[in-house]
Amino acid sequence: MKVLVLGIGNILFGDEGIGVHLCNYLKVNYQFECHENSIEFIDGGTLANTLIPLIVEYDNVLILDCVSVANAKIGEVYSFGFDKVPNFITWAGSAHEVEMLQTLHLTKLMGDLPPVHIIGIVPEIIGEDTAFHLSNSLLEGVVTMESEAIRYLTSLGFTVKKIQDIPLQEVANNSYKGF
Repeated sequence: MKVLVLGIGNILFGDEGIGVHLCNYLKVNYQFECHENSIEFIDGGTLANTLIPLIVEYDNVLILDCVSVANAKIGEVYSFGFDKVPNFITWAGSAHEVEMLQTLHLTKLMGDLPPVHIIGIVPEIIGEDTAFHLSNSLLEGVVTMESEAIRYLTSLGFTVKKIQDIPLQEVANNSYKGF
């Protein structure tokens, strides 16, 4: 089975880039092993619909992104399958070119959508001034997001080992370079 970890977000707008930053963080700080499965970590940025040809090449997709939830606290984390998106979850208000939710719906309509799991966090800083700085509230909540991603990947058969401890903010400061 081919597994894709897809980080979504605009890294130029602080918390809005957390999906990409966490994807890069997992890639550089952890080792994922499984004899039956392969895994790739990809920065999907704000490409949305142009990611469809990539998404359909995988057997399972984990999406890391921001979510909008009415009356939620900054840093709250939501983890759900695409086939069970809670009705209070949206991606509205982000700096994405086209919303990821729409991209997944289009892929499903084409009949090519693999199983997708989404882990999203409510951001504080979105679309203000260009900044790589992540808010303290988000940095506190992302610990849960990281744990949930590890839990999900473990459920797919991966053995996970921490190999480095590069802080998330340092990863965010360098996400524009790619990993």
